[in-house]
Amino acid sequence: MARQVRVVSKTWRIPAMIAALAATALTTQNAFAAMNFCAAPAMQNSERTNADPGVKALVKMVQSRLNDQPKALATLHTEGTLPHQGIRDESEEAEKDLGLMRDAALAWRATGNEAYLRLVDRFLFAWVTTYQPSFNPIDETNFESLILAYDLTASALPVKTRNASSAFISKMVTGYVADIDKQKRPLTGTYRNNWQSHRIKLISMGAFTIDDRKLINAAQRLYVEHIGDNIAPDGSTVDFAERDALHYVTYDLQPLVTAALAARRHNRNWLSERAQSGATLAAALNWLTPYALGTRTHDEFVHSSVPFDATRREAGLPGYSGTWDPKHAAELFHLSARLDGRYAPIALRLAPTPPAWLAVCLPLPAR
Repeated sequence: MARQVRVVSKTWRIPAMIAALAATALTTQNAFAAMNFCAAPAMQNSERTNADPGVKALVKMVQSRLNDQPKALATLHTEGTLPHQGIRDESEEAEKDLGLMRDAALAWRATGNEAYLRLVDRFLFAWVTTYQPSFNPIDETNFESLILAYDLTASALPVKTRNASSAFISKMVTGYVADIDKQKRPLTGTYRNNWQSHRIKLISMGAFTIDDRKLINAAQRLYVEHIGDNIAPDGSTVDFAERDALHYVTYDLQPLVTAALAARRHNRNWLSERAQSGATLAAALNWLTPYALGTRTHDEFVHSSVPFDATRREAGLPGYSGTWDPKHAAELFHLSARLDGRYAPIALRLAPTPPAWLAVCLPLPAR
């Protein structure tokens, strides 16, 4: 016979089962995702959706990996390392799980196939119960894919996975906000350059996804502060001044555009959000546009103030010398086109087809 347990306080007694049910209901309610970053596909089995080439390609890829097992690690580290140094190689291999769970979530939303949802459940639970946040935004930037996977599937996940994922996202976002807020103002160093952009992305996506008002307010505040710290009124960025490379301009702006897409789902227009200096994200994208169109060119990293850039150049890594290739900005402008249609012609010129996940998640309107 089961032993009866009672929850006792100083002033009242409640049967344990009622208390447990109430707690479960509250937790379940609080753990639902609220952002809905992806405008499409809605859960459906329509012939039109399944016939879309982008959907078909993504579903085919996920189908081929249905039997994969998670490679979750407690620690990832790629920042500041060359290939084959430290745990870079195994970190990069493990990080492929994050993209797979995002793609599986999109495949499930597009087709309704429960096998894809089970893959998301398996991978999400493994990662959120294994990985320990380091609060290094370069090492953790790819966790945007984990947040998206949760955002797409939360309402259908088992309670244990939903609650563990929500708690993990909350822990990561809260930790990043606390780390930034303890820094002296004005912010300097990696709290002003592209590292901060990646922090802002993770904070924003996570805060909107778990619908935490306090964290959403922090995301808004820190986003505006960073726009003022990083972007000049003419649209040039701190990263361009430090690294003398458009590679880092795109690396700086792409997470900010992603953050702005998350905010847009809550009716906030961060593209034109203006810092006290007058700087905006739109100005930075406009500054980069002539380079993306090829009307201006730039030799990369010639005057970089960061020694590691020279190390990578000497190691022969592609992109760390020579003329910048505008195609490196293709994903940035495809994301930006989802904020403002003015960027669509640039995106399509750089790459006629966007990354498969983005084509399925946020398809451009038919022309």
